[in-house]
Amino acid sequence: MTGRIFILIGLGGLIGSIGRYLTASWLTKLFPASFPYGTFAVNILGSLIIGVVYGLSNRFDWFTPEWRFFLATGVCGGYTTFSSFAYENVNLIQEGNYLTFATYSISSFALGLLAVFLGIGLTKI
Repeated sequence: MTGRIFILIGLGGLIGSIGRYLTASWLTKLFPASFPYGTFAVNILGSLIIGVVYGLSNRFDWFTPEWRFFLATGVCGGYTTFSSFAYENVNLIQEGNYLTFATYSISSFALGLLAVFLGIGLTKI
């Protein structure tokens, strides 16, 4: 990868991260509740955006590789990593890799939760 690609990804990540903070903060104020509406919304919206980016890119060849890096890896990656996870799972389903899809989805969720509990536990030692 060139330095230009790293800069594009970094700028996209900056935009995505700020967008995530603003969206989540706004929704948390709008809907104060124990359910994490802000995080839920950015994860679903990020998944929609990455689907649109890759869909348009594959169907119409509208985006150069640099634009895909900026939008998908940078903006969507900064907005949420859930979007990449969702897109990878869709690819596995479309390719007929159902066992890999199930293993990846279930283990990511379960091990992710376990890792958070472990991390919290380590801070209490």
